[in-house]
Amino acid sequence: MNYLGSKEIETDRLILKAQTVQEQKRLWEILMMPEVNKYFLTVPSKFREKLLDWNKQEEYYKMDMEHANDSDVFRWSIFLKDTGECIGRVSCQEGHDNDSSITDPSIRGVGWLIDPALKKKDMLQK
Repeated sequence: MNYLGSKEIETDRLILKAQTVQEQKRLWEILMMPEVNKYFLTVPSKFREKLLDWNKQEEYYKMDMEHANDSDVFRWSIFLKDTGECIGRVSCQEGHDNDSSITDPSIRGVGWLIDPALKKKDMLQK
């Protein structure tokens, strides 16, 4: 397979960019919201306590970003076009990352997280 990596994607309202270190704390803050992590955070509960402390997580995120522009990495930070605010993340990873019984590398899993406060803002603007 010829992979292109996380190329920038632009819509009318959003810009999806390959992740950088700069927005990782914001993405972590969104992930730590109970209404987000009850669906997205799938680590065993014995590791969750460590995730609650940004100082403990910052090094992990820095290491993770070393490969953010690799051609086989598909993770984007989502930004509002009009404000530049980081509102979430979307990713696509090999299926075996989530299920060891999947051996075909063409099978992918998709995940995303979005700041739930945006829904409230959109409703107020209507």
